[in-house]
Amino acid sequence: MNIRTFSPTIRRKEMDAVLTCMVEEKLGPGELNARLIQQVKENFGFNGAFAVRSPAIALKYALRALDFEAGSAVIISALAPAWQYTVLTELGYTCVIADVSEENGLITPETAEEAVKAGGRVLLLHEGLGQIPDFAALVELGIPVIEDISQNAGAVVGDKCTGTFGTFAILGLEENDILTAGGGAVLASAQSRNWSPLRKIAEQAPSTDLLPDINAALAYVQLKEAVRNEQIRKEIYEVYIRSLMQGRHKTFSCQIEHAVPAVYSFPVILAGSFKDVKQYAAKKEIAVAAAYENSVISVFPDICTHCTHSNSLALRCALFPLYPRLGSSKAQKIAKVLATLP
Repeated sequence: MNIRTFSPTIRRKEMDAVLTCMVEEKLGPGELNARLIQQVKENFGFNGAFAVRSPAIALKYALRALDFEAGSAVIISALAPAWQYTVLTELGYTCVIADVSEENGLITPETAEEAVKAGGRVLLLHEGLGQIPDFAALVELGIPVIEDISQNAGAVVGDKCTGTFGTFAILGLEENDILTAGGGAVLASAQSRNWSPLRKIAEQAPSTDLLPDINAALAYVQLKEAVRNEQIRKEIYEVYIRSLMQGRHKTFSCQIEHAVPAVYSFPVILAGSFKDVKQYAAKKEIAVAAAYENSVISVFPDICTHCTHSNSLALRCALFPLYPRLGSSKAQKIAKVLATLP
């Protein structure tokens, strides 16, 4: 049987939590939603947070808390998930698409500054594939920053977690995020002055926007196990990186001092054809995915013609399976393939 690129971290503890919700017939937003919020605050150092049914809803509330007028421009990465562009345009905003660094796949201070000059007034910062941006320089731009930490939750710079540098943070809980509830998101802020307007909006949110307990149960247990799961990911990562160094391909490198990225899947920046690598891995029963197949540049290429680095990464970056439930034997099998990629 093929080794899947992604597999949600659902163990006995997660299933027990979900079954308890079902037995107690408490499926809607309630106690477990509140417990999840408290755990998120403790894990990441947020002042306040609330859990909703989707990242799209979280983004809508974040922009409302900023009192950001429709018609204004939001800066997003060409490699951000395409849903961000779709949601923003549906809400009546315009988007300024920014290119990325080939070293980490993230918006740079330079491309962000260009986007500000082009009219961008809020930065929606997608921190993809576990990587860490240059927060210090980006915050100096003087515009609100909404961090999307769905793929790098748990990464740190010094003694601060990602998500605490911007005005607000969106922690996605979708199927392929680091933490998953089968869907949903947490919207949070580290500063009390920023949480204050968001709290008022959260208190007025209809129950149909809030994350149900049956989903919160999954995310809550995973969050309690986050340190253990991240350690497993790092151990597998070390095995992979040693194998990858034997070939001609590379992965992303962190350019920020005193930073520890999160381990999200295993991105490989290919020196050759993605198609050839995918076929080679498939022969070994390993599923490989294009890292940015659902990104803005992949879904809406016509609006990203100036983003040369993003286009290059979208064509050449592959994801290999790396998740806590993988197991050592499968990890070793993948490592051997990484060492011999065409």
